[in-house]
Amino acid sequence: MRKIDYETLKNMLDYDPVTGLFHWRVYRNWQAKPGDRAGTIDSKGHRQIRIFNVAHLAHRLAWLYVHGVMPTDVLDHINGNKDDNRIANLRDVVTAVNCQNELRARANNTCGVLGVTEKRYSFVAQIYANGKKIYLGSFRTAQAAHEAYISAKRELHPGNTL
Repeated sequence: MRKIDYETLKNMLDYDPVTGLFHWRVYRNWQAKPGDRAGTIDSKGHRQIRIFNVAHLAHRLAWLYVHGVMPTDVLDHINGNKDDNRIANLRDVVTAVNCQNELRARANNTCGVLGVTEKRYSFVAQIYANGKKIYLGSFRTAQAAHEAYISAKRELHPGNTL
């Protein structure tokens, strides 16, 4: 696997830090000509760009393009949109902080509300902080449980953007 370096990246692609878009500078094939937008969306919603037959995540390439080095940890999309690769929307953080910036319920959450699970006739709010699960209470409505979760999240998760 060939790693991409700063010079090669700059020679092959143009990046606009305001829009977060990459465009080809070089002719790649009949599908990718100079000026065409680079990349496709992967199964997780991230834009990836193939260079030398290796898929590179566009947000990591954006960081390299602007800062001249790859990020040291993981890149967090501050607004939660995995295809928004504007440099102002990216921050180099440790995994724990990236996880704290979860903005919506996961697909397997049955009630569809972040930080809330449904238990028989009530809604339970709980949060993880410092490696421990913290029970926030049982509520009559999902909205009340969610409000308790958001309040705790703002206090216990310094990396969140809610």
